[in-house]
Amino acid sequence: MPPVVETGNSPVAGFSSLRRFLPYLWPADDRALRMRVVIALVLVLVAKGITLSMGWLYKWAIDRMVPGMEASAQIAIALVVAYAGARFAGVLFDNLRNTIFERVGQDATRHLASNVFRRLHALSLRFHLDRRTGAVAKIIERGTKSIDTMLYFLLFNIAPTVIELIVVSIFFWVKFGFILVAATLLMVVAYIWFTRAVTDWRAKLREDMNTMDTGAAAKAVDSLLNYETVKYFNAEDRETARYAGAAKAYADAAVKSENSLAWLNVGQSLITNLMMAGAMGFVVWGWSKGRFTTGDVVLVNTWLSQLFRPLDLLGMVYRTIRQGLIDMEAMFGLIDTPAEIVDVPNALPLIVGEGVVRFENVSFAYDKDRQILHGVDFEIPAGGTLAVVGPSGAGKSTLARLLFRFYDTTGGRITIDGQDIAKVSQASLRAAIGIVPQDTVLFNDTIGYNIAYGREGSTQDQVEDAARGAAIHGFIASLPDQYSAKVGERGLKLSGGEKQRVAIARTLLKNPPILILDEATSALDSRTEAEIQTTLKAIAARRSTIVIAHRLSTIVDADEIVVLEAGRVCERGTHATLLAKNGLYAEMWMRQAAEHDLEAMAAAE
Repeated sequence: MPPVVETGNSPVAGFSSLRRFLPYLWPADDRALRMRVVIALVLVLVAKGITLSMGWLYKWAIDRMVPGMEASAQIAIALVVAYAGARFAGVLFDNLRNTIFERVGQDATRHLASNVFRRLHALSLRFHLDRRTGAVAKIIERGTKSIDTMLYFLLFNIAPTVIELIVVSIFFWVKFGFILVAATLLMVVAYIWFTRAVTDWRAKLREDMNTMDTGAAAKAVDSLLNYETVKYFNAEDRETARYAGAAKAYADAAVKSENSLAWLNVGQSLITNLMMAGAMGFVVWGWSKGRFTTGDVVLVNTWLSQLFRPLDLLGMVYRTIRQGLIDMEAMFGLIDTPAEIVDVPNALPLIVGEGVVRFENVSFAYDKDRQILHGVDFEIPAGGTLAVVGPSGAGKSTLARLLFRFYDTTGGRITIDGQDIAKVSQASLRAAIGIVPQDTVLFNDTIGYNIAYGREGSTQDQVEDAARGAAIHGFIASLPDQYSAKVGERGLKLSGGEKQRVAIARTLLKNPPILILDEATSALDSRTEAEIQTTLKAIAARRSTIVIAHRLSTIVDADEIVVLEAGRVCERGTHATLLAKNGLYAEMWMRQAAEHDLEAMAAAE
């Protein structure tokens, strides 16, 4: 598993991730979004000012509802109406703020998610072979979902609460003296300390729960992606039990996490209600001494209630922000994962003239203790066809991966028209090479989309011409939806031969100067293979072509055949020359001829 999914819970690291997100929130090139941020913050201040005024309006109304002030009834009514209006205005401005800020949060989240997605495609093949798709998808999902919620709490809960606490403390000092201010601040400190202590304890439970959740999701995705394998081995019950075990571990962790919430709620309520009782008691005592009015009791009650309301959410806010920072850190971890294959500084584009491809003493190892190629050396002349054959594990498909520069060689170099492919841009290199792979995986979209993927902006006529060249147009035309027919997850609605012909069609559409055919007809029947071979020979005649083959009958006309064994070139020459040598190639040819004769005899019976 790539290290990017392992994240710490360091507050410093978390807030470092938050600082990295701020440029998305305040985009330098989008004045309109920055104006939205300013307006939203102004509305925060306006809403908080209205909220604080409610206590005064309520106090003044109550002070006029005492014996002897019946003449002030109209004023009291007006104050009550103003109080109700202030409550409505507070809600109105809060929602206006949310409406204005929503576009900012969504755009910031969208740009960050797009950058993560782009980064994932920039990472090396080694990363994608090691990754667990479900786990990576969960990291991105949690990271993007946490941003919007975390921003809301930071900007519209914590910041206004701090402002309100400062203003209330000033008013309490002026109106009621230092004692009430000290008690309020002491309550807030105690509340924050208790909330943080309990929430930190709950954070470990939460992390365990998330780990179990990620594991369950990864197992589910992995199992569904291998649906056919599960069916092959009658493993439905086994997979269900495996997933159920992961789901049970998640459920147990979730129960512990949610039950711990009760202790947090009880403790928070005890602190706030003790403070409310003490403050109200103090003001009532002052009223009995003639120091405070009845309205002052209401004022203190209103302000403390308003202050407690966001504080009651502090546990959830702190937990959400903490978890959001962790999730954001994990997502930035994906961005920070170093790419194994990168362009050299100021890499120039590849310029393909004749299309001469040369492997010069190429060595390669996936790991230091797993050497695959040992000093492989050959050349594909302009417009020539070179076939690579050999037993499984000899390193044939590795040659294609190195030519596409999914990996860098560990020794030697590969050149195209004399240009070292490690020194040109990857985009220009891959634009010049087309491949028909042995294992064709299609997008879960239409047949037309999958063929058109070979060249962006291709027309329907061009797509159909490519399909005719791959001998699949007739099949597509026979479908009810024709080119709009869905191919299903990984193209599983199509047969292996149909998928391979789609791969051939999109490569024909790409029309590259260099072509790799990696077992390009391995999934085709003999009749269709003959049709496709004619097409492939026609397009290979104008291109430098590498044919990686298992069936030797498909490469007898190659200009040169290279035989690999254990990552080394053991034989090379034309078909006739290699048969005359009576070596490994001749042995493979005789074995396949015997197998073909047996198949023909079995078919005749």
